[in-house]
Amino acid sequence: MKRNGILASGSWIVDQVKMVDVYPQRETLANILSQGEGTGGSPYNILINLVKMGSKIPMSAAGLVGSDGLGDYILTDLKRNKIDTSQMRSTTKAPTSYTDVMTEVKTGRRTFFHCQGANSLWDGKGLDFKKSSEKIFHIGYLLLLDGIDASDKKYGTRGAALCAKAQRAGLKTSIDCVSEDSDRFTRIVSPILPYTDYCILNELEAGKTTGNVIRRKDGTLDTKALRKAAAALLRKGVGELVCVHFPEGGYALLPSGEEFWQSSLKLPQKYIKGAAGAGDAFCAGMLLGIHEGWNLQRSLFTGVCAAAANLSNPTCTGGMKRLGTILRLAKKYKQRPSLKPGK
Repeated sequence: MKRNGILASGSWIVDQVKMVDVYPQRETLANILSQGEGTGGSPYNILINLVKMGSKIPMSAAGLVGSDGLGDYILTDLKRNKIDTSQMRSTTKAPTSYTDVMTEVKTGRRTFFHCQGANSLWDGKGLDFKKSSEKIFHIGYLLLLDGIDASDKKYGTRGAALCAKAQRAGLKTSIDCVSEDSDRFTRIVSPILPYTDYCILNELEAGKTTGNVIRRKDGTLDTKALRKAAAALLRKGVGELVCVHFPEGGYALLPSGEEFWQSSLKLPQKYIKGAAGAGDAFCAGMLLGIHEGWNLQRSLFTGVCAAAANLSNPTCTGGMKRLGTILRLAKKYKQRPSLKPGK
């Protein structure tokens, strides 16, 4: 069977984005200046971003939502965007997951209040990869999926068992996880890495999984620590590609040792309306390139342009445009200085 398309699974969330003048200290007041509703969760954001880019590759969704208004909203939205929902399920045992995203207007910095809801019950047991025709199976967010993060005697976690099952069926696997300041990364993320073909994480997630601090105390990027973290992820079992993204750009490392660096775009502060979903936008650009067989430099460039487009809107997918439009952002705003050490 010639496989084609992306099957994205995991966290299906409705984001309720509130723009605030300042994030308040305890027992103090902040003003909500505007609010909106949008997509949330790695699979949801990635698929909708790909649709908005104009991608024609087949797309499918897998996961669990509540039998409620927000669940209907997600399913209707997916169908409207011609995304296959045959592997989506509904439950009356928990509400659809949602997140209140508090975004400071001046800085774009975000604080999240999250209800796990139905996502915590999904364990992927109903997925039949032998009947699927997709090329890539993506799962995210690890650390936010109790059923997937649960222990498995043979593979370490249920997520690892699910990715192993996907690989046996002939799919390539891709993972993403949520950013949190905890010690859970080694227990939950590490077991899935031997069954991961494409590992796309941000600097915090890569550092937490490998025990490296990639951001110096003065706020600058430590490229030496970044390289060490990426190499450690390969040693932990990632099969084909490690990619780490951060505000300054992205870095990719292959098992052969070949490296790729890509600077982000130099955007004026007034352009940035919010950073929610920027990592998922980058991931969408990378997965598009991987699926289409582009070289990694082109894929990284697409990723940083997609992230730049995302920053123009406070929601996770509201800023995405057609592929040609987002690539032209690099001509308008130019790239930051090279990240590659020695230059």
